[in-house]
Amino acid sequence: MHINGKKRKRSIVCFIDKWVSLRQEYNKTNNMKIVFATNSKNKLKEIKALVPSSIEVLSLADIGCFDDIPETSNTLEGNALIKAEHVYRNYGYSCFSDDTGLLIDALNGEPGVYSARYAGENANSEENMKKLLFNLEGISNRKAHFETVIALILDGERKFFSGIAVGEITKEKSGQEGFGYDPIFQPLGFDQTFAEMTSDEKGKISHRGKAVEKLVAYLNSLER
Repeated sequence: MHINGKKRKRSIVCFIDKWVSLRQEYNKTNNMKIVFATNSKNKLKEIKALVPSSIEVLSLADIGCFDDIPETSNTLEGNALIKAEHVYRNYGYSCFSDDTGLLIDALNGEPGVYSARYAGENANSEENMKKLLFNLEGISNRKAHFETVIALILDGERKFFSGIAVGEITKEKSGQEGFGYDPIFQPLGFDQTFAEMTSDEKGKISHRGKAVEKLVAYLNSLER
């Protein structure tokens, strides 16, 4: 049966469109899926912006996990691992979790592992910053650093990735972006706080960005 040129062209276009659609669906279903064990919408948003589209990051809510996972370790590594192990053991998903601390030289490393609850178990960021600024009143040495540790459990194997951002604590809050202590942390070499930077600017130099970069490099190195 003879097919004229126009019909043949339409058939080829339809075939290409169908192939592209199937390929996109294949890529979507074959993306690496991994759970980020956090209830923080800010952290989840920040992480999703840092990982490539080939890695689908699921939240705890996405897998129906609404458990209260206590952070009972006195180290960042320990707390990160507790959360990742809970998800892997109880929900069967490969998972990563992070814990972050702000360490102040003049305060002997405070608040450290207790950064999220520095002013009390139910304290918010404003209360934590207020206590920190109060404790630093009259102190000239305001050097500090953020440290993030990511614990990954992938098919039962444990890996850790860390990142550090060095800087100092300002004397007052500045900026509206970010979260946590960002309005009072000025990274070394910059005249802005984290809260005055865009998410892209912060992600390139932040503690979490550096740790995630190592995590992503490891995941991309795996043969899938």
